Amino acid sequence: MPNTKGAKKRLRQSIVLRDRNRAQKTRMRHSLRKFREAVAAKKMDEAQALSQATARLLDKAAAKGVIHRNKAARLKSRMSHLIVTTKQAA
Repeated sequence: MPNTKGAKKRLRQSIVLRDRNRAQKTRMRHSLRKFREAVAAKKMDEAQALSQATARLLDKAAAKGVIHRNKAARLKSRMSHLIVTTKQAA
Protein backbone atom coordinates (compact mmCIF):
# COMPACT_ATOMS: atom_id res chain seq x y z
CA MET A 1 0.00 0.00 0.00
CA PRO A 2 1.23 3.52 -0.75
CA ASN A 3 2.45 5.60 2.14
CA THR A 4 3.03 9.06 0.71
CA LYS A 5 0.42 11.42 -0.63
CA GLY A 6 1.93 11.28 -4.12
CA ALA A 7 2.01 7.50 -4.14
CA LYS A 8 -1.66 7.36 -3.15
CA LYS A 9 -2.54 9.66 -6.03
CA ARG A 10 -0.52 7.56 -8.50
CA LEU A 11 -2.37 4.47 -7.32
CA ARG A 12 -5.74 6.15 -7.96
CA GLN A 13 -4.58 7.31 -11.39
CA SER A 14 -3.21 3.93 -12.37
CA ILE A 15 -6.50 2.25 -11.46
CA VAL A 16 -8.46 4.67 -13.66
CA LEU A 17 -6.01 4.29 -16.56
CA ARG A 18 -5.99 0.49 -16.25
CA ASP A 19 -9.79 0.42 -16.50
CA ARG A 20 -9.74 2.68 -19.56
CA ASN A 21 -7.09 0.60 -21.28
CA ARG A 22 -8.93 -2.61 -20.47
CA ALA A 23 -12.18 -1.22 -21.90
CA GLN A 24 -10.44 -0.07 -25.08
CA LYS A 25 -8.71 -3.44 -25.52
CA THR A 26 -11.99 -5.29 -25.02
CA ARG A 27 -13.76 -3.07 -27.57
CA MET A 28 -10.93 -3.72 -30.02
CA ARG A 29 -11.05 -7.49 -29.53
CA HIS A 30 -14.83 -7.63 -29.94
CA SER A 31 -14.56 -5.66 -33.16
CA LEU A 32 -11.92 -8.07 -34.47
CA ARG A 33 -14.12 -11.03 -33.55
CA LYS A 34 -17.15 -9.55 -35.34
CA PHE A 35 -15.00 -8.93 -38.41
CA ARG A 36 -13.72 -12.52 -38.47
CA GLU A 37 -17.24 -13.88 -38.01
CA ALA A 38 -18.49 -11.76 -40.92
CA VAL A 39 -15.70 -13.07 -43.15
CA ALA A 40 -16.41 -16.66 -42.09
CA ALA A 41 -20.09 -16.15 -42.95
CA LYS A 42 -19.08 -14.73 -46.37
CA LYS A 43 -20.77 -11.38 -45.63
CA MET A 44 -18.18 -9.33 -47.48
CA ASP A 45 -20.02 -5.99 -47.43
CA GLU A 46 -20.40 -6.19 -43.67
CA ALA A 47 -16.79 -7.37 -43.31
CA GLN A 48 -15.54 -4.41 -45.35
CA ALA A 49 -17.37 -1.94 -43.11
CA LEU A 50 -16.20 -3.73 -39.96
CA SER A 51 -12.65 -3.71 -41.31
CA GLN A 52 -12.63 0.08 -41.51
CA ALA A 53 -14.16 0.48 -38.06
CA THR A 54 -11.73 -2.01 -36.55
CA ALA A 55 -8.73 -0.35 -38.22
CA ARG A 56 -9.80 2.93 -36.66
CA LEU A 57 -10.01 1.31 -33.21
CA LEU A 58 -6.59 -0.29 -33.70
CA ASP A 59 -5.04 3.03 -34.69
CA LYS A 60 -6.53 4.76 -31.67
CA ALA A 61 -5.29 2.04 -29.34
CA ALA A 62 -1.81 2.26 -30.82
CA ALA A 63 -1.78 6.06 -30.57
CA LYS A 64 -2.70 5.91 -26.89
CA GLY A 65 -0.14 3.20 -26.15
CA VAL A 66 -2.67 0.49 -25.32
CA ILE A 67 -1.07 -1.76 -27.94
CA HIS A 68 2.17 -1.43 -29.89
CA ARG A 69 1.96 0.34 -33.24
CA ASN A 70 3.49 -2.65 -35.02
CA LYS A 71 0.79 -4.91 -33.57
CA ALA A 72 -1.87 -2.55 -34.91
CA ALA A 73 -0.22 -2.58 -38.33
CA ARG A 74 0.08 -6.38 -38.29
CA LEU A 75 -3.59 -6.87 -37.38
CA LYS A 76 -4.75 -4.41 -40.06
CA SER A 77 -2.59 -6.19 -42.62
CA ARG A 78 -4.06 -9.55 -41.66
CA MET A 79 -7.59 -8.17 -41.95
CA SER A 80 -7.00 -6.84 -45.44
CA HIS A 81 -5.31 -10.08 -46.48
CA LEU A 82 -8.28 -12.07 -45.16
CA ILE A 83 -10.69 -9.94 -47.20
CA VAL A 84 -8.65 -10.32 -50.38
CA THR A 85 -8.19 -14.08 -50.07
CA THR A 86 -11.85 -14.63 -49.25
CA LYS A 87 -12.96 -12.59 -52.27
CA GLN A 88 -10.62 -14.54 -54.53
CA ALA A 89 -11.90 -17.86 -53.22
CA ALA A 90 -15.50 -16.88 -53.91
